[in-house]
Amino acid sequence: MSSAGVIVLGPVPEDPAFLPICFKGSRSPHCLSRPQLQDSILIFLAVPGMPPMPMSVLGSESIASVKLRIQRFKGFVVTKQRLVLDGHELARNNCPVKDYGLAEGNVLHLVIRLSDLRVINIETAAGKKFQFQVDQSRNVKYLKTKLADEGDEDIGNPEDHKLEYDGEELEDHQLIADISKSDDAVIHLFIRKPAKVRTQQVDRDTLVTVVNPQEKGNLENEAHAGKSAKSSGVRPAPVEPVIVNRKVELSPEVMKMISSTIAGLEKGHLPVMSAEGSGGVYFMRDATGQKNVAVFKPIDEEPMAKNNPRGLPLSTDGEGMKRGTIVGEGALREVAAYILDHPVGDRKSGHSIGFSGVPPTTLVRSIHRGKSFKIGSLQMFIENNGSTEDMGPRAFPVKEVHKIAVLDIRLANADRHAGNILVHKEEEGGNYKLIPIDHGYCLPEKFEDCTFEWLYWPQAREPFNDETIEYIKSLDAEKDIKLLKFHGWELSPRCARVLCISTMLLKKGAVRGLTPYDIGRILCRETVNRGSEIEDIIQEAEDAVLPGSSENMFLETVSEIIDRHLDKEFA
Repeated sequence: MSSAGVIVLGPVPEDPAFLPICFKGSRSPHCLSRPQLQDSILIFLAVPGMPPMPMSVLGSESIASVKLRIQRFKGFVVTKQRLVLDGHELARNNCPVKDYGLAEGNVLHLVIRLSDLRVINIETAAGKKFQFQVDQSRNVKYLKTKLADEGDEDIGNPEDHKLEYDGEELEDHQLIADISKSDDAVIHLFIRKPAKVRTQQVDRDTLVTVVNPQEKGNLENEAHAGKSAKSSGVRPAPVEPVIVNRKVELSPEVMKMISSTIAGLEKGHLPVMSAEGSGGVYFMRDATGQKNVAVFKPIDEEPMAKNNPRGLPLSTDGEGMKRGTIVGEGALREVAAYILDHPVGDRKSGHSIGFSGVPPTTLVRSIHRGKSFKIGSLQMFIENNGSTEDMGPRAFPVKEVHKIAVLDIRLANADRHAGNILVHKEEEGGNYKLIPIDHGYCLPEKFEDCTFEWLYWPQAREPFNDETIEYIKSLDAEKDIKLLKFHGWELSPRCARVLCISTMLLKKGAVRGLTPYDIGRILCRETVNRGSEIEDIIQEAEDAVLPGSSENMFLETVSEIIDRHLDKEFA
């Protein structure tokens, strides 16, 4: 082949952002210049449900720039994108891709948060019901294929199906979005099999109902529960709290949440998969099927877990998307954030809502989509007006931002972005209340991936008020570690160390009058390859203590170094 040729891996995309690299002599308008060519990297972008797409990026190009090109040429909005390389998220938008070690031939996984999923409930004349999560960009033929994949003899061959809506036959190429024009539309589809298939069931048509997530669910859950009850003689509860220590008392709010979830499942309302998140996230509905009461996150569907529904690869070493976290421990961290969010002046384990407002959360064993039981976190669903990424931060009260900052600093949160802070506008006064959710990456074993969205908000540069300072003074990492152990989770030594150091830094900074910004930037890296100030402090302490020294000695050394660091920088 001539040196003027082009390397083509698979079909050449039409979009210039995804064209392969051009070599010397090529006249393509999309070729890179010589300096760019030396810095260019050919990678493959993997999107669930699509073949990997070749894409040229520059080593000096920022993550934000890559996301912007993906939005421009593929339509996925930047704020809805999460890029994952080798199991770790490329979270720092201002960092160049080369800092993340992106190399020739790497597969970059794109996790997208879709907002146009439809829940499709299919009911046959025999009373069988099925439920699917279908993107509204899918067509009628895809719906037929999903039916056939169920392996039910009564469904038969999709080629024998005749689907109708409002008296008109639907063509295979028609999109779900074109059929359902409004969010509350109910679509009736009739499936007719040929006489040779129906035999004695000539007059039995199959009714297919396509509805939105607010419509009632199916009977798979009831059928499964009835089968289990028949074999054991006792009908198991659809949801049961997982309690390791019998001395643990669940709060009334948690018990009410579990009861409402059970009522919804017993009425046949299956969990509705959320379009948000990089793992399996399911809305649990009440008995009416019209209201969300809880959010369930199964352990086996976490990011990088074996049953992850978002197309992410399986973790090869057990580490999660954020460094210092373990796949399968996300549910424990969700519960831990609630347990450690103490109410002001109260450290009891059965509290309702704490200082930072983490919604009531507990570990449960729940029947899942009418098929099997799964263990995961169950968190109370809080009515909201969207997330902070939907609006500018200036409208948020300083106190509300500070309560999130206190939680994130002491738990060394590695995943605080604008999408996991909900906003609730109070009816009286119209003030905004912030609600922190998604704590599966808090309490990591190291500070490497700490990121705080609020760090760049103007409220973060305001000093803590007296009430917040008093609350911070009351925090005790050692008691928190014992409290988590009381609830059944014994932190690893490294996680416990991180909690002790982050709490120590927060307390020392608060008494000196430092702002959340002053303290937060000590925990967060400015770039991927440059360690944060707290990492430098820890390294200095490790170099100072003798081998074999106790953990208490190490923490005392860290405390002394933090004091010197703060006194020098904020004198």
